[in-house]
Amino acid sequence: MDEHGEDLEVIVSTIRGAGKRLTTAKRTVAEVLVAAPGHLTADELTRAVQDRQPDVSPSTVYRILEEFEELSIVVHAHLDQHAAVYHLAGTVHGHLTCEECGATFEIPASHFDALDKDLQRTFGFALNRHHTAITGACARCQSLRRQRH
Repeated sequence: MDEHGEDLEVIVSTIRGAGKRLTTAKRTVAEVLVAAPGHLTADELTRAVQDRQPDVSPSTVYRILEEFEELSIVVHAHLDQHAAVYHLAGTVHGHLTCEECGATFEIPASHFDALDKDLQRTFGFALNRHHTAITGACARCQSLRRQRH
């Protein structure tokens, strides 16, 4: 079994282990998430699901995403001012989003350790590393900006 098949089986097992029904729509959402090369908005996910199962409504996809989040199958993040994106839960990571070109980079959560400790110590605030992105300018856009000036 390849990595995608193993990931899909973990999702199926999680759904069944929680006493939930495994519908065709849930399996299709899971298949799309497993096959996705990166983060998907709910609209992108809905289109990909409907390519495989045209009768699955957007509201069904949203309900499935909510259930998958409750089961810790997926997490969502808000990257810059764009729609929330979803990806399989797994290794905790953070996001950097370039405000100029829109590129998003996943970075190891360890890069947020010092910030998390400082926020906790100073404000009593626990950082949710999955949920939000730090915005700025990527190396490429910084270089282009320097060349223009």
